Amino acid sequence: MPQITVDYSEPLADSFDRRGLALALHPVLVEEAAATLEACKTRFVRTETTVVGGDEDGHAVVHVLIGLLPGRTAEVKARVTEEAVTLVRRHLKPVAGCVVHVSAEVRDLDASYRKATDG
Repeated sequence: MPQITVDYSEPLADSFDRRGLALALHPVLVEEAAATLEACKTRFVRTETTVVGGDEDGHAVVHVLIGLLPGRTAEVKARVTEEAVTLVRRHLKPVAGCVVHVSAEVRDLDASYRKATDG
């Protein structure tokens, strides 16, 4: 915990500093959500096709989903998502002819959540 997944559209692959985003987001979760830095895990998933409204071309999407153990207030979750959106915008260079839609969400991990570390 936290489990972070960042979905992003294919056209952003060369203009998105994914590592920089993760390294900037992890300390936010330590400060705002009482996570430990070592527990923060981020994975990036590139999506080949994105459709916004009636258009397939000219749009891209970045969505940050942050899974936290239950117990964080709505205010903490809001601060985390606001900062996540700000950080995405900071780590994403403009792409000519492309409107980028950025969003973030915090979800409580289910009670069934377990983790293990090998190595």
